[in-house]
Amino acid sequence: MVKEVSFAVMLAPEDRYRHHHVRFKRDVLSFVVQYETKVEEMWLPVVRYDTWHGFAHRDLLDKKGEKQKTPVFAKDYNEALTFAEYDIRSNWRIYKQRFLRGV
Repeated sequence: MVKEVSFAVMLAPEDRYRHHHVRFKRDVLSFVVQYETKVEEMWLPVVRYDTWHGFAHRDLLDKKGEKQKTPVFAKDYNEALTFAEYDIRSNWRIYKQRFLRGV
């Protein structure tokens, strides 16, 4: 049985974490987790982990939408998803500072 889970968590009034994953039994088949910040009333992606290109990776974005892609070295998507969730929840403030500075 395939199960899809989606939710969003407000980290602060202008910061949120969005989560989506697809699971079959105990195995994660795909996922997207993304930290977004509100700039001038628009939600902008700052960091995203996903499996869109057939492998787990992180996209660091800038205000222009340019991406810096880095693979996530994990034994499977379950481990990659756990890492992604932890990283965003632990480091979103650092990602926001970097994003707002335009790095």
